Parts: sequence; structure tokens; C-alpha cells
Amino acid sequence: MIPQFLFSVLATDGAARRGEIVTPHGAIRTPAFMPVGTAATVKAMFLDDVCAAGSDIVLANTYHLMLRPGAERIARLGGLHQFMRWPHPILTDSGGYQVMSLAALRKVSEQGVTFRSHLDGTMCELTPERAVEIQNLLGADISMQLDECVKLPAPGVEVERAMRLSLRWAERSKRAFEGALPGRALFGIVQGGVTPKLRGESARALVEIGFHGYAIGGLAVGEPQDVMLATVEETMIELPAERPRYLMGVGQPDDILAAVARGIDTFDCVLPTRAGRHALAYTRNGKVNIRNARHADDPRPLDQASSCPAARDYSRAYLHHLAKANEMLGAMLLTWANVAYYQELMSGIREAIAARRFTDFAAETRARWTQEPR
Repeated sequence: MIPQFLFSVLATDGAARRGEIVTPHGAIRTPAFMPVGTAATVKAMFLDDVCAAGSDIVLANTYHLMLRPGAERIARLGGLHQFMRWPHPILTDSGGYQVMSLAALRKVSEQGVTFRSHLDGTMCELTPERAVEIQNLLGADISMQLDECVKLPAPGVEVERAMRLSLRWAERSKRAFEGALPGRALFGIVQGGVTPKLRGESARALVEIGFHGYAIGGLAVGEPQDVMLATVEETMIELPAERPRYLMGVGQPDDILAAVARGIDTFDCVLPTRAGRHALAYTRNGKVNIRNARHADDPRPLDQASSCPAARDYSRAYLHHLAKANEMLGAMLLTWANVAYYQELMSGIREAIAARRFTDFAAETRARWTQEPR
């Protein structure tokens, strides 16, 4: 077991950087994309295949695991790594996103969030202290502070209120985390909508509190890409270079390239798994809607050069048939292919940064995406 959480920058190319995060359950090569395993499972995939595709880390969710099967139960069963048979690093989202997405079921106060379970309607409470306690019970390598994420666009006064509340929750989260086991890390989350002044104030305050890493939250929630990227760029100025930087919930491949160019180290998004369940594949040559009739007689695979069996060994005609027939295997194969493509993209990004040719790599990658006929 590694006794401490470490982050090293191994190479840079402009603002883009290649690095390594060391945790008690292994190293994470950065820039990294974390497949989302909300309920202790990456939907439609065996975790052995998630690992074989190149994933160093997965994300699980405090809110959902708190409700079912329960953090205390998972702890009694040996912790989340053992429970889901994933011996590698795990990051747990604190539940802050659900504060936004389940707005009709919750009430936010200074103390925390009270909400009605979307499963059975029972009343529950999530405070900064309880969020940290749950993540410690789960055994997360990287925990997140509880924050309030506001859907954009929103009135400035509402964005500022949520940002300041998130800062107060950050202080409480830090105090609650003081008893965590060695090697575990806690990240603070920068909020403030798309207002540079608020983002800057949030980032500076979090750095003053002191965290193992810093996340940029509250983006990809309704704002245009150019606004999101401008906000990332402005926020990065305030974040320390010696700590990992995590852009939460951002997962379009083009967004990943643009954010890496601005110095982001880690990403997560449900996109590759959700798209796979809806018959959309991500490939080196662009997106493929496998339901399109033109695939019905196509013997080609999604990508014959891919190292992933799902993308390399099954014909588009077969994948089309599975999707049209609503067969479970179709969703499994396309999800596998998507997760593998995302990891191939991240591997290419890391290699390009090390070779100091990231700008060329990004341009070549974007050019290839136009080669797949729609």
C-alpha cells in the first residue's frame, strides 16, 4: 500500500501536460478519462474489460450508493474495491451533481441537502460531513467535497449564493476528512458559473483551504462550448500547477482535446456508455449511428485497426441487427467499443504530449473524425 497521495508532471507541451497520480490502489496516467460506474458498475461492461481497454480509474457515486445498497453495507463487505471487484483506483463523486439533477426532490440549506429518495420516496439528508463519511466507508482513493452545482443559465445572484455555500461546505468537508486513512485524497470543487470574478474567488479560497487536487465543476450544464472553455482557461490561472486538475462531467472528445490544451488532467462523463446503449459508436473516423439502414449489409467492423474486439471483430451488419432487435449484446458491444476508443484517445494524447506534438495530434484527430460518412 502506498502511504501517500502523489502527483507528478512528467512532460509538458504548452499548457498540456502528461503526468501520474499515485494512489493506494495504483497509478493513474494523466490526462485520464474515468468511465462512470455510478452504482458500482460501468453499465453494460465487465470491469475486466474496462481495465483491459486501458482505464486506470473509474468513478462511482456517493448519492446512489448511499441509497442502494448503503455505504455501511459496502464497508462491511470489504469496501467498494472488493465489492465491485475493481482493485484499481476509484474516485467518488460526492453527490453534488444530484443536488442539481434531482432539484424537484430536494431542499438545500446551510446544513446540507435534504431530499426524497428517487427509489422509494423516503427522506434523506446529505451534509458535507456525511458525504465524506460515506466516501471513507466506500474506501475511495479520491473523494470529492459536497458542493452545489447550478444549472446554467442562472441568475447571477443564484450562482454566487451556490458558490459561497460550496466554499463553506468545502471547509467542513476538509475538517471531516482529517481522519481519513493515509494515501486517500480529497478534492475541492471550483464553482461560480461562467462569471470570471466568482470563479477566481472560488479557486483562490479553495487553494487557501488546501486540497490534494482541484476540480472545475458546474460546467457542461447548458453553456456553449466556447463559454465553457473560456471559463476553464480563466479558472486554471488560479489553480496550483503541482496539483491535479479535474474537469467534471465533460466528455465529448473534442471538449477533451480542447481542455487538455488548457492544462486539464482528468475527465469523466457518462457519454461513451450512454451512447453505446443508444446505438451510437465513437471511432477514430467519427461517430457511427449503427441503426442507420446503410449498415444493414456492411461486413466491415467499426474499426479494423482497433485493439478492442468489439470494434475490430464484429461486422457493422451484425451490430445493426442487434440494435434494431433491441438485443442486450448490441449495447454491450458498442459500450465496450466506446470505452476502448476513449482510452485509445487518451493514450494518444499522452504520447503526443511526451513527444511535444500535441497540437498536431489534436488537428490530425479532428480531421479523421470527418472521414466517417454519416
